[in-house]
Amino acid sequence: MKKFLLAIAAIIIIVVAILLIKTFTYPFKKHNESIVPETKWVKNDSAIQRFSGGIKIPTVSAGDLDVFDYAPFGQFKEYLKKSYPLVYQNTENYEVNTYGLVFKLKGSNPKLEPILFLSHMDVVPPGDADIKNKDQNVFRPNDKALPAVTKVAEDWDFAPFSGAVANGRIYGRGAIDMKGMLFSLMESLTNMIKSKTVPQRDIYLAFGFDEEVGGRKGAKQIAEHFKEKGLKFDAVYDEGGLILQKGGIKGIDADVAVIGCAEKGFLSAKIKVKGLGGHSSMPPIESAIGKAAIIMQRLEKDQMKPMITPLINDFFNNIGGTMPFANRLAISNQWLLKSVLLSQLAKNNSTNAMIRSTTALTMMKGSDGTNVLSPEVEFVVNFRLLSGNSVKDIRDHIAKATKGFDVEVEEIDNTREASAVSPTNVKAFQLIQQGIKEVYPNAVTTPYLTVAGTDAYKYQVVSKNIYRFMPIKITDAEKQSIHSTNEYISIENYMKMIHYFEFIMKNYDR
Repeated sequence: MKKFLLAIAAIIIIVVAILLIKTFTYPFKKHNESIVPETKWVKNDSAIQRFSGGIKIPTVSAGDLDVFDYAPFGQFKEYLKKSYPLVYQNTENYEVNTYGLVFKLKGSNPKLEPILFLSHMDVVPPGDADIKNKDQNVFRPNDKALPAVTKVAEDWDFAPFSGAVANGRIYGRGAIDMKGMLFSLMESLTNMIKSKTVPQRDIYLAFGFDEEVGGRKGAKQIAEHFKEKGLKFDAVYDEGGLILQKGGIKGIDADVAVIGCAEKGFLSAKIKVKGLGGHSSMPPIESAIGKAAIIMQRLEKDQMKPMITPLINDFFNNIGGTMPFANRLAISNQWLLKSVLLSQLAKNNSTNAMIRSTTALTMMKGSDGTNVLSPEVEFVVNFRLLSGNSVKDIRDHIAKATKGFDVEVEEIDNTREASAVSPTNVKAFQLIQQGIKEVYPNAVTTPYLTVAGTDAYKYQVVSKNIYRFMPIKITDAEKQSIHSTNEYISIENYMKMIHYFEFIMKNYDR
């Protein structure tokens, strides 16, 4: 017995020694620990006013594309033409499907593949929270801000389409998502033209108009247009990752720039569950809504299995060195502690989305009467597919959850596989890192998985190097304002974003 216990103790000591050795020798990426002064930014009032004017135009996309109010999109096109004459005069520019915009600044070497910067002009609605009237400036077609009375959500400091400039910020729907990036690209291209800088390769800008509702008429058709022309891009840059302010990722004492090298797939299924209808005074043993509840419970309890993909492993390798010892121990010893690591990551909504195909129950419809049993109940479940899971895997998962019930399953919206993963050992990615160092030199940069959908997905037909990143440093509160109330971007972020894109345009081939 004594020998057995000694053997067990020896094994424990050996395992602990291996864990510690692997933790202290694991090749986490080294980051510069000295604090570098951030580049001083210069306020440009004219650029701010041009951006503010663009926010005032309510280019809202929601619901059915065929019933869009396209008038604001026409106004927006005219506003850009008036605000950026140098871009229109010095580029090849044209429209795709009436409202999609493409600009091409010609480079000196036609043999080089061009680079492409994306944005979109549409924004989500400002919300229908409790509202009150305030005197605000609203946009008029003649581009003059005139006093008017407009409805303003209680939680907005300024009207959603006021474009107000106050408190060192620019307020309004689309300030971050995504007119800030669109206008910074137009400013950057203007600065290139003013400085008479001729890039070696062609530079393209492409702006969609329906990204918030799937991008089928905007980005999809622009990408197909590029494909038909035989274009291949050395890099495609779109929204996705951000610079998360220190504390934004638990356990990391640094600003972290997360660069989306891939995005999740998408499947929304409307599940109709059949049952007996009738009057609530004589209910059946099992109602349609009760059956639907069982299926929904199955979907939430038995979710897709978590996994650490190569991209997420790369993410840990980049930031793990800045994390507490317990985190480093688990990351560097996945041979033994992977289940513990996955368990901890699954407890947080943000990190859970990085390690599994997520399940979200979003809509439900049954009877319209309090005493009426509906013979059919329907609900919608949305899955965001992790690379490593396929659309077929999700369909099989739904089939398993609905087994034993009379159901109809209909896929709605745009079902798509997870995107390809773009490489990090190419110039296209390295330029992002260099650009970040220009504006936020102390940020830790890392590849990352974009969990939301972007227009970038459509451009896989014309490039293998697609990156999703917006160079703005934001707090959790600012991040929560995207698609919510009181959206704004700081003037500092906007000025630095202009500098960042200009840096990439000027330095891609230097």
